[in-house]
Amino acid sequence: MIEIKNVTKIFNEKSPREFCALKNVNLRIKKGEIALLCGVSGSGKSTLLSLIAGLNKPTSGEIIINKTSISKLPENFASRFRRKNIGIIFQNFNLIPTLSVLNNILLPTLVDGKNLSKKALDLLKTFQILDKKDVFAKNLSGGEAQRVAIARALINSPSLILCDEPTANLDESLSLKLLEHLDLIQSLGHTLIIASHDPLIYKWDKITKKFELQKVIK
Repeated sequence: MIEIKNVTKIFNEKSPREFCALKNVNLRIKKGEIALLCGVSGSGKSTLLSLIAGLNKPTSGEIIINKTSISKLPENFASRFRRKNIGIIFQNFNLIPTLSVLNNILLPTLVDGKNLSKKALDLLKTFQILDKKDVFAKNLSGGEAQRVAIARALINSPSLILCDEPTANLDESLSLKLLEHLDLIQSLGHTLIIASHDPLIYKWDKITKKFELQKVIK
């Protein structure tokens, strides 16, 4: 269960550049759901994802994931919680171009010293890119890079997967393929939260909840 209670995020607070990205947001997402954060550009979709991931803290309010208030954890504990419980699929993939596909997938495991090479290979097989395991990330196509990013997000078996504009760099055929992969992730027992303004995702019949975020107007 993910609970977002009265969350407000203000950047550059009490300065001439003060900007309110989110105001009094309340959401509740159950385990196993596929939830969509939608809204116009600048409505705070990516900001809210970063707060859920514990990459930023809200100015006020609280974010609770699996009964843990990640918004109140010190940074070192928030990082540990994120590694164990949250996988992130970034809009621009965030792969390291000079590392192999396999080593990119294993990156989240290095801090805790886990040896998950077999699981990484199994994920590559699941997403049909096992033959690319030794290829440098810089030599991948857009669709291949997206699948590597998904595999990396799954490597630590997180309960929650966050997707930030996952179809932004894909054409329609690759976007449809991505939805198949996300459907597979959900069938494996993961909860997904997707931030997107793509009509293709908005119309996807696997979405169980839609939250329309509004641009904050002073």
